[in-house]
Amino acid sequence: MNLNSVSQILDFAIEKEEEAAQFYRDLAAKMGQQHVGEVFESFAREELEHKAKLIAVRQGNMTLIDSQRITDLKIGDHLVEIVLSPDLEYKQALIVAMKAEKAAFQLYQGLASSTDDANLKGILLTLAKEEARHKLRFEIEYEENFLREN
Repeated sequence: MNLNSVSQILDFAIEKEEEAAQFYRDLAAKMGQQHVGEVFESFAREELEHKAKLIAVRQGNMTLIDSQRITDLKIGDHLVEIVLSPDLEYKQALIVAMKAEKAAFQLYQGLASSTDDANLKGILLTLAKEEARHKLRFEIEYEENFLREN
């Protein structure tokens, strides 16, 4: 992966946001209950909003800086891997989503550590924080629906 410029990073991130939106649309389609599917549809829409922000940054219409610290509950870190299947349950889908967001976070963190360009590093760290924010939302959803019942 040769991502040496801000433009290349933004193009890569835009593509990843589109893939994430499709991932969540696919998860929504696998959910048997409509209200559960709507949760993942809302995440798909959010990913498309991120894509639009990244396009605006690429076009010079906005900046992408985020200094907010994101909490990591680490719930998804200790759960087993789930294989995607047509009969995926909501609990399993949340695990898949947490792990996908963690992988995206690690990708952007790794890319940020591999560059000396301060502007590029800032963009990558901001993207990593967005992914951490997504993971946190899935962890909270998991905790509220599946951990508190025990």
